Amino acid sequence: MKHIAILVPKGAILGSIEGPRLVFSEVNALLRRMGQPPLFRVQLVGLEPATSVCGGLYTVAADELLPDVGQTDLVVIPAVDGDLEQALEHNRALLPWIVQQYQGGAEVASLCMGAFLLAATGLITGRRCTTHWAAAHEFRRLFPQVELVEDQLITDEHGIYSSGGAISYLNLVLYLIEKYAGREMAVFCAKVFQIDIERVSQSAFVVFNGQKEHEDELIKKAQTYIETNYREKISVDQLAEMLALGRRNLERRFKKATSNSVVEYIQRVKVEVAKSSLESGRENVNEVMYNVGYSDPKAFRVTFKRVTGLSPKQYRSKYNREAAVPA
Repeated sequence: MKHIAILVPKGAILGSIEGPRLVFSEVNALLRRMGQPPLFRVQLVGLEPATSVCGGLYTVAADELLPDVGQTDLVVIPAVDGDLEQALEHNRALLPWIVQQYQGGAEVASLCMGAFLLAATGLITGRRCTTHWAAAHEFRRLFPQVELVEDQLITDEHGIYSSGGAISYLNLVLYLIEKYAGREMAVFCAKVFQIDIERVSQSAFVVFNGQKEHEDELIKKAQTYIETNYREKISVDQLAEMLALGRRNLERRFKKATSNSVVEYIQRVKVEVAKSSLESGRENVNEVMYNVGYSDPKAFRVTFKRVTGLSPKQYRSKYNREAAVPA
């Protein structure tokens, strides 16, 4: 029987504690109905007997305290909320235990912004990780030594897993159930909890706002120009001349400030405007394409799909109310 230790961090999001517990427990319930022994022993493990979560709205009782748990098979790190640096400080006592368990053979899975606690352990230095797309800039600021791949829904490296934002943690739970109990069991749980088991990316959910939490005023000026003139064909050389910077210097400073190259930023801005039009407008795909400054349908489709994971038509069908709801 696999022991699963779901941590109860201070300030955690309740759903990311209870959600995994429910889904792993459903596996045991099905096995019992089939006359088979349970596969998982699921416990909530905390620093204290009772821990305040969700900004003090709820209190979660731990089944076990950290010092009383021997070797576990899987450590689940739920999402934390609020001030993330403060959340790290409040939960620093969890970190050595997570490291100790991993070094003893346990696997470790972070859910959504539980990735901040995972990164703070040092276990994923130089490795890849994902988290909620909205926290990407803050994550890169605090953990520049970790390769953040925020477009991905799940990462799996050396027995360490991470999931994308919000309730996409359920996809990681299904991924682990498939690994431990087989595809049939994972599909059953997906049906019970109505989870889209085939999701592999969170790109379609990303809202691109541009990273402006930096002190490089010239780069902010370039960002504003791009966002204001997205209908135009903007070149790197044009921006460099406007800012009186060399091209290489502009590229270097832009990447450092925004985590995007200039070309990537221009594409992301255009695609974000296109997404908004496809969600709420009545223009066809070609009209949207021209409105954001593209003239080549193939180039537009390729860029749009690379950024969102969907073609423009698929995106409109998925998110436009008139397209999604039959008359």
